Amino acid sequence: MSVHYTLNLRVFWPLVTGLCTALVCLYHVLRGSWGVRAEPPDGADGGFPLLKVAVLLLLGYILLRCRHAVRQRFLPGSPRVGGNSAFSPRHFREPSLGILLESYYEHEVRLSPHVLGHSKAHVSRIVGELVRAGRARGSPGPIPGGALALAFRGDFIQVGSAYEQHKIRRPDGFDVLVPLRLPPLVALEPRSLGAEPALSPAFHGCFVCALKAPPGASGSQWLRDCKAFTDGFCVDVRGRRHLSATLVLRWFQSHLQRSLATVRYSLEGRCRVSLTPGGLEQPPTLHILPCRTDYGCCRLSMAVRLIPAVHLGDSVFLVAPPPPPSPFGPLLELPGGLRADALWGVNTARQEQKLLSWLQERAPPGACYLKCLQLLKALRDLGARGLDPTAAAQWGRILSSYVLKTALLTVLLREAAPAQGWDEAYLVERLEELVQFLRDCLLRRHTLFHCVLGPGGAAAEVGPLPKVLREAAPVNLLAAFDRHAREFAAARLLSTWQRLPQLLRAYGGPRYLARCPSPRSQRTQGFPEDEP
Repeated sequence: MSVHYTLNLRVFWPLVTGLCTALVCLYHVLRGSWGVRAEPPDGADGGFPLLKVAVLLLLGYILLRCRHAVRQRFLPGSPRVGGNSAFSPRHFREPSLGILLESYYEHEVRLSPHVLGHSKAHVSRIVGELVRAGRARGSPGPIPGGALALAFRGDFIQVGSAYEQHKIRRPDGFDVLVPLRLPPLVALEPRSLGAEPALSPAFHGCFVCALKAPPGASGSQWLRDCKAFTDGFCVDVRGRRHLSATLVLRWFQSHLQRSLATVRYSLEGRCRVSLTPGGLEQPPTLHILPCRTDYGCCRLSMAVRLIPAVHLGDSVFLVAPPPPPSPFGPLLELPGGLRADALWGVNTARQEQKLLSWLQERAPPGACYLKCLQLLKALRDLGARGLDPTAAAQWGRILSSYVLKTALLTVLLREAAPAQGWDEAYLVERLEELVQFLRDCLLRRHTLFHCVLGPGGAAAEVGPLPKVLREAAPVNLLAAFDRHAREFAAARLLSTWQRLPQLLRAYGGPRYLARCPSPRSQRTQGFPEDEP
């Protein structure tokens, strides 16, 4: 993605005026202290024309402000939607919308690559030390150590929009997978719940993990040997022992607290760190605060969600906890003998990163699809303004970052030549296409499937997938929401798009960022930002 910087005149001219005034004052102070002040022979004032310079700078600033105000006043507004179509063609040909979107993107949406790079490097260093300390400590849980101990694998996987080049607003939130090492005597048999007939669609993206003996092991002897592990980390589901996401998450949070106590002293000179447990519905969050003695150029407070993960193979992980099934509360009792504490979510971020990289390689220089995704997220945030907290939370769940990313991938992959028509000149048209596709999905004119799960998963084109994912049933990302919620979201999305020029003018200033809550603070799901 190409990076360029623009000059913010609202900041530049007041800064120049203040700097010039300070230099003039300094000149007069120094001139007076040197005792060189004297009347010229002709009686004229030989001093520096302070008043003239200040007046000229002030007039220049006022002139530029008036020019900006007149330009905004006479830009064409958002036209009324006419005819039977919900999307008026005239609306998308308005040159003012492209200008407003570009300005809004530069000042409110796009992250500074410099700041983002520093933030990611800082997170990588801190999390790396914490994970290494956790690996060295071993397991303090129900199994103190030995061949049946659960432990950190020693590495970590950075996932989410910050690492896929489409994060917006602030580089203050990151998601990191912490892979766990299972005992050598323990093997897993994961199974998708997508084909369970009596199960709510909200659970179709979840998995359960039964334990099985490794090849060559005797069943009865293996059960006796693994009894300590199964008692500490497993539950019974339909007569078999299954790995419990709840028990693993509880152990993970406790182990992180002990590991943090080990490295806290060594980190004091660079930052202050604290860990907030997420309970049974959220992973723990590592808070990284800048130290008072830290004089770096990017002194940011950051929150890093540390997510326990079990590797299935081919860079696919099961994560705890799974996403909540509905916007109304935690996991409820499940039919068919299933248990809520045995459910796992699936993380396919690496496969999606490969898919995005594959699309980038095919795209010509200057393709704007990542920029469209960033603006689509900003459009979602603008649409949440004015809603009560309950409606805003539901709006954010329906149009989650993962849903928006999947919509973009679906639109790109369904075209015969996805690289065509995604030039910067067609930014408004492509954004309109995404909005219309999302609206059709919400109204069930199209189905928005998970881009990895199922035999028709698009990510299979760029790399191998574990058999359990290839054989999983396709998952509709919007099936968990009732018709009323989807219709409300579709109407709100269309209304936000039609009022977009007014919204960009009203909330396009720098004060908007201070008033707008961070998307991370509104998330209530148990997945990383870009997971379903």
